[in-house]
Amino acid sequence: MSTSSHRRSLAALLAATIFSLGVCAASAAEDAVVIPPPAVDEAAGPGTETAIFAGGCFWGVQGVFQHVKGVESAVSGYAGGDAKTAQYETVSAGSTGHAESVQVKFDPKQVSYGKLLQIFFSVAHNPTQLNFQGPDRGTQYRSALFVSDPQQRKVAESYISQLDKAHVFSQPIVTKVSDATGFYPAEAYHQDFLTLNPTYPYIVYNDLPKIENLKSLFPVDYRGKPVLVLKAKG
Repeated sequence: MSTSSHRRSLAALLAATIFSLGVCAASAAEDAVVIPPPAVDEAAGPGTETAIFAGGCFWGVQGVFQHVKGVESAVSGYAGGDAKTAQYETVSAGSTGHAESVQVKFDPKQVSYGKLLQIFFSVAHNPTQLNFQGPDRGTQYRSALFVSDPQQRKVAESYISQLDKAHVFSQPIVTKVSDATGFYPAEAYHQDFLTLNPTYPYIVYNDLPKIENLKSLFPVDYRGKPVLVLKAKG
């Protein structure tokens, strides 16, 4: 994405693809839900930690995590399937096993995995929707956590149980917790889509409200300048 005209061309091409496939269609945004923090969280360790989140169209999920303090990178991509099928058009067919996902690398001394889960369940998506998210239908839009180690699994499963027992959502949480077996970055035109296309209808209706909810509900964790994958040129 070297120039603004190039970005507009890519956005137009993507819009045509989306319209023909019926994916990421515009709809009303999901409401944020105020939820308690996890009772079980991991201790801050040295270095950078990696976690993978799937919660519908990856544009909004990526955008949310890019605005969280302590996040060093948030990359849109595919998880749950094979490398050979990790392409947008193939994944959009819904039969690859992949979910549109976001790989988040973060500093656990600044933000914990549990805090990222709280943000994920509260403002990034609706964890009670089975194999869809808002207007997007198919297993590629499922709610899922791909964990890097047993400690992440413990925190994730404990938190899901905690939220279900507290009935903070009107329906049970359907988020599946699985071991991370591979992550495949999405095509360049999907990266930083929310930031680069703030007037795109899907972003306006579905994803910008998530950023406002993050800022409102998690002011201590919010940062105004997102950490981006791509660097604009020209």
